[in-house]
Amino acid sequence: MKKVFAVAAATIGFVALSGCATVINGTSQDYQIESSPEGAKAVLSSGESCTTPCEISLKRRNDISVSFDLAGYKSETVLVQSRTGGAGVGNILLGGVIGAGVDASNGSMNSLYPRPLRIKLAADGSSEEAILLDKKDETISTVAAHNEKVRADVEEGIAKQKAKAEKKAKD
Repeated sequence: MKKVFAVAAATIGFVALSGCATVINGTSQDYQIESSPEGAKAVLSSGESCTTPCEISLKRRNDISVSFDLAGYKSETVLVQSRTGGAGVGNILLGGVIGAGVDASNGSMNSLYPRPLRIKLAADGSSEEAILLDKKDETISTVAAHNEKVRADVEEGIAKQKAKAEKKAKD
């Protein structure tokens, strides 16, 4: 009888932990977009747009690009990468293969980077470059350097998302 109870308890625990990041994180995240100066129009490759500062709910698994436009400043585009976060490691340790599979398939163990998206725009006619800032207003990198680093991965992700959306529209 004790064996049956132990097996049942282990099974319930395993199922409860499967998809752990899905339960904790969800498949979407509130994504903050800020610019210095404020008031830039931000247009996302996913079709959404807003005026900075703003917050948009985005799917964690989708790579995107965000284009900024503000009179008197150079237009700029930032590539936003979906990355596997710490939830993935914890899920493998606690939830096992099934939990990791569930979370990997729906993107819940991913986060968008940079997060938040904070950009300092460069004035028209200046030799300055737009830069990405962290939460403490410290420079992460120039937008150009960041985009070069993640370009191949993000462009591939965006292309896959478009192909999937086109296929879904046909069906």
